[in-house]
Amino acid sequence: MTEEQKGGFTPFSTLAREAHEEFVERRSRFIGHAAPVANEAQALDFIARIRHEYADATHNVYAYVINENNIVRYSDAGEPQGTAGIPVLEVIKKNGLTNAAVVVTRYFGGILLGAGGLVRAYSNAAGLACESAGKVDYTEFTEFALTLGYSDYNRLRAPLERFELKTDSSFFGAEVELRLAVRSDDFPRLCAMITEATAGRAKIAETGRRVDF
Repeated sequence: MTEEQKGGFTPFSTLAREAHEEFVERRSRFIGHAAPVANEAQALDFIARIRHEYADATHNVYAYVINENNIVRYSDAGEPQGTAGIPVLEVIKKNGLTNAAVVVTRYFGGILLGAGGLVRAYSNAAGLACESAGKVDYTEFTEFALTLGYSDYNRLRAPLERFELKTDSSFFGAEVELRLAVRSDDFPRLCAMITEATAGRAKIAETGRRVDF
């Protein structure tokens, strides 16, 4: 069992930033909008903002997936059932994303695309938006305080670089006092390395945990 599972946290991937991309398919203009969201309220706010900004559009199709409570929602927004909302949702799922919302805006160009054409167009718009937004992987980090002498600090600088450490603060006084964070899975191994390298002189104190990337 991993540290994430013990603490009830499961690593997840989401969008790195908000983005939009567009293309024209047989005179219909499709605009994909994608954004990371922390909860359902943020997803609904994002959808409402896009609907307001593109209030003159023929359709504003959406889908979102929220990690908390495993929330999954989608809407065809007036397109034939199964041709819009589900394809957008499938793009989110195939990219392994959660805490993510996607809206695809369509301005009808006067030429019917058919069910297959709609599925391809909405999938393409959602995919382009997600690709442009990028992907980031979140996991659990353990925060800890590390206090040690200067000779031990110099000895540890190279070994510490082998870990994906985040430095929250550092103070160089009579001793070196660092506030660091490391992936929770790596924390026991890191502690063992520090203890061995300093013959137990370094002081390590776990101070908390957080979700980070």
